Amino acid sequence: MASMGPREFQLVLLRRMADFQPQLVDQARRELDASRTEMREVNARWQAMLRSARAPAGLRRYETVLGPAHSTGKRTLGDLACAVHRWPVPLWPELRYEVVTLPEGALLHEWLVRAEDAPAPEPHAVDDLVPWSCVVEDVARAFAPAVPMEGTAPARWRLAFTASEAAGDHRTYSYTADFTWGLLQLVTRVGESRGGGADDR
Repeated sequence: MASMGPREFQLVLLRRMADFQPQLVDQARRELDASRTEMREVNARWQAMLRSARAPAGLRRYETVLGPAHSTGKRTLGDLACAVHRWPVPLWPELRYEVVTLPEGALLHEWLVRAEDAPAPEPHAVDDLVPWSCVVEDVARAFAPAVPMEGTAPARWRLAFTASEAAGDHRTYSYTADFTWGLLQLVTRVGESRGGGADDR
């Protein structure tokens, strides 16, 4: 089996995003000097690795592919004392790939997050939510209280929230935001106006 490294791992991330943002994926794929065929083949190798009993599992899988984590930390989730491991992702310099593990190394959670030293975006309306501009935490913080929803497939997340469509619009609507690997892909309006307008200012 051909080797997997950081470049190939980015192709795996892109493969999952292609259903939502094929044009952005094609642009990023070209930055990696990869064809669509290679992206599919790399994703197939990754899936085979996930299913293989002989392949590294948990944290070791990511250390094998990405090398040692560039930063580590601790996080308490309920009664669980977890370890946090982060790697840079060249396609998105302001983001990190985060893997959260239990003390024995078992994988608990993984997705893209904002780098600790990167300024977070401050969206004020749905028009500010450009694809690939935000991670889950950015949207949840900007439009609190956003409600987590079940994703439509593995590596996908959803948030339900209420917001105005554009700056200066005093009407609000219900929306869902779709994320792949924690990165914003699509925002969809699902509810009617909840009031507002000039008389409600």
